[in-house]
Amino acid sequence: MAKLRLSFACSDYDRTRALADGSVAPEGIELQCVPAQDPNELFRRMLHEAAFDVSELSLSNYIMGIARGDTRFVGLPVFPYRAFRHSMLWVHGRANIREPRDLVGKRVGIPEYAVTALLFVRGMLQHEYGVSPRDVHWLRNRTERVALDLLPPDVRVDQLPPGAELDTLLEQGELDAIASFETPRAAANGSGPVRRLFANVRDVEADYYRRTRIFPIMHMVVVRREVYEQDRWVARSLFDAFQAAKERCRQDLERNRMSDSVLLTPWLRLHQEEAQAVFGGDIYPYGVQANRPTLEAATLYSHEQHLSPRRVDFAELFAAEMLDARG
Repeated sequence: MAKLRLSFACSDYDRTRALADGSVAPEGIELQCVPAQDPNELFRRMLHEAAFDVSELSLSNYIMGIARGDTRFVGLPVFPYRAFRHSMLWVHGRANIREPRDLVGKRVGIPEYAVTALLFVRGMLQHEYGVSPRDVHWLRNRTERVALDLLPPDVRVDQLPPGAELDTLLEQGELDAIASFETPRAAANGSGPVRRLFANVRDVEADYYRRTRIFPIMHMVVVRREVYEQDRWVARSLFDAFQAAKERCRQDLERNRMSDSVLLTPWLRLHQEEAQAVFGGDIYPYGVQANRPTLEAATLYSHEQHLSPRRVDFAELFAAEMLDARG
């Protein structure tokens, strides 16, 4: 029997690379991999055109879609990208911001309001430090992928001029703080009064995980619904293949194929040991139940922050066959 041919769009992650190079293949499926250089463009194409059969997608945008009745996609409990986000908060040294509570009333630059990273940043600020979204003046330098048509008037989200760069505005003092995916130039080269909000950020993030069990999920994997409805076995086949690819990556790490001897990262082995001590077991688990605290937080934050008209039950996000899947 001929294999089912499906297009698959995803960024280049070590845990998915075995799928991209064909060394791991889902049973009964031939994946036609589409490398994604820019995840933002990938997400726009998927949200606006449903351009691929299987795709990486923003968790926040997917939750917003489900809550608004968009049923074009079915989720797999596969999470190729996740990251703690305390470390993306940078402040100007003269903005008088010493702790999170000092962000109240401040001008904070962001890429987009509804991106998953900011979903978790705002949730963390509200639930850990009592700083709600309405306490901050948000200024963005990109357009939203999904309309912010539910925000109450007391939540200020304004658009920066075209071409505005967050780190430049922060260095010049036109912004008090930014949430940045990259280290601002002024912090990287020491040319300006820019520093992280959390000085001991790795300790803060580790403590946050120990207390909450939340390891923020940025991106998940979705399948176009018509593909899933026609051949519902594809959900399990794809999940198993993603899990096998992740296991291949873990084995490579164990064999030191991706250690500080081959990567430009000193102390990598020590970082791995420290992460293992914090997380125990599988640092990057797939499956629904293993990620329940993070998924419940994401659906709660989306509704609290007026991105979603209702709180989505996290089970709604995934194919029914996947609710008991273990990674």
